[in-house]
Amino acid sequence: MPKMTLEEWATEQFKTPPSMNTLRTWAREGRISPTPVKHGKRYYVDSDACYREPDKQERIPLGGSLISRIESARHGAKAA
Repeated sequence: MPKMTLEEWATEQFKTPPSMNTLRTWAREGRISPTPVKHGKRYYVDSDACYREPDKQERIPLGGSLISRIESARHGAKAA
């Protein structure tokens, strides 16, 4: 599979490509699949790679006051 630079890939994938800083962030965070390879200062990506949104992170449920959450963490669920 031929590799291309992030700039070349972004030009093919997007009508208005994101900035280089954004592309590098996507590469570091694993938002481009398959993951780009870094050689020196440049990232190289497969020509058929695609961008994918990161998985949503679960929010920590609010468990009352801060004191009750600390007590629960220290002593288990029986303190709440």
